[in-house]
Parts: sequence; C-alpha cells; structure tokens
Amino acid sequence: MTEGSLPHLEFWCELQCPDCGTALDDIRALRARFGDALTISLRHFPLEKHKYAYPAAEAAEEAFAQGRGWPFVEAVLARVPELEQRGQELLIEVAAELGLDAEEVELALIDGRHMLAVDADQAEGKAIGVTGTPTYLVAGQRLDGGKSQQGLLERITALLEG
Repeated sequence: MTEGSLPHLEFWCELQCPDCGTALDDIRALRARFGDALTISLRHFPLEKHKYAYPAAEAAEEAFAQGRGWPFVEAVLARVPELEQRGQELLIEVAAELGLDAEEVELALIDGRHMLAVDADQAEGKAIGVTGTPTYLVAGQRLDGGKSQQGLLERITALLEG
C-alpha cells in the first residue's frame, strides 16, 4: 500500500481521559498493521470535567510543533492519575523527559498560542457529534469508544480495508 491510500483516521482524544490511554493500544495495533499507509490525526476534545485536559491539549500542540507530539501524548496518557494531581507541572516535566524545549512548552501554556487550534478541534468535534473520548472518525463513520472499546479495533480495521 502507498502512503495515504487508506481512509484518514481521526482520533478524538482528551489527555486526562483514562479510556484514551487504553485506546492507544488500538492506535498502536493499527500502526503496526498498516504502517505508513495509514494517516492518524490526533484531534483534541478536552472535557470540562477534567481540570487539566485543556492545558494538556495545548502542551500537546506545542509538542507536535516541536516534532514529538505522539510521544508526548503517549507519555501523558500513561500518567493520567499523576496529571490529575500535578497538572501543568507534570506536562512540563514530561516535555523535558522527552527532550523537548520544556521552557517553550511552559511559555505556550502562558501565551496561549495553541488555544485556537484546541478550540477549533473542540468546535468541530461538537459539530460532528463527538460527545466524549475516545472517539474515532474513519471513512465517514464516527465510532464512540467512550462507553466501550470492545470490538472497535475490528470495526476500524474493516472500515479501513472496506
């Protein structure tokens, strides 16, 4: 398969959502199966009930700007309970651990340079019916993983290969 020959997969995610951390296993499995033929985009859908979800989305955008977005997302999702306790301090610490410019991540949280991107994702998500995370959009189909992720990998694979 050639790059981009498969339908695009949008992964609507919230970095303070434990279920999104579990969903990363499906994302990894899809990457392993389809490789570069599959384009996966992270879309932000921070929920108001999670105090640090919005700053985490902003920090992730800065990590993507620095070329290490997915490793940052995976590292934060692996530490959700710690994020709930430590908030922005953890986000900056994770950035430093990954070799990102942690001062720039901290500055991005202060100056709000990525707020428009996060707000745009959130607005688009609401417009297409995203109500929680994780949610996937593939081949025009929205799959909600917030209630159960049972069978989602198989359904996504079928849509990709459809």
